[in-house]
Formats: sequence, C-alpha cells, structure tokens
Amino acid sequence: MAFIKIQNVVINTSYVAAVKLNHQTSSGEKSVSVLIATPKFSLSQKETISQNPQNNLSSEWMEFTGPAANALQDYFTSFNNVIDLLPQHEESGIV
Repeated sequence: MAFIKIQNVVINTSYVAAVKLNHQTSSGEKSVSVLIATPKFSLSQKETISQNPQNNLSSEWMEFTGPAANALQDYFTSFNNVIDLLPQHEESGIV
C-alpha cells in the first residue's frame, strides 16, 4: 500500500481501480482521471454480506488538470510504478 498526494488530495493506491491518461476536459484542457473504488461499510453485518460484490463497493472518478495532471501522468507512466504491457517501441511492430 502506498499513498500519493496531489494538491490537497491524498489517495491510497490500493483503491485505484483505473486511470485515464491523456484525457481532455470539455474545454480541451489536458486531464488525468482516477477511479477510486472503496469498500462500503455498514453497521449491520447482515447488510455487508451480499451476493453481488459490486454492491459492496463505492466508486468515484476524480479528475485532475494542470500540474496535478502532469504529476499523475508521470507517476502512472513510470516503470517503477506501473508495468507497461505494450511499450511504445513495440507498438509500431503490431499489424
């Protein structure tokens, strides 16, 4: 488990479900979006047991622009943090 801090937001990377890199806002500004999926907790144990695991998750897309988007782009494209299954130099060889 690791934490990343972007501006005033701290994200537990264990809850990052997806990241959209090289995205754009409706105004055309570069953005990076992060989908955070966290478990739902309830007071009653009966409510926490569900046939559908998706009912036990809460998810939210967080969009970052400007320097925050650049920092996230760097973080999620770093070979130290993410394994790239199709590196740039190999993509050109795919027909």
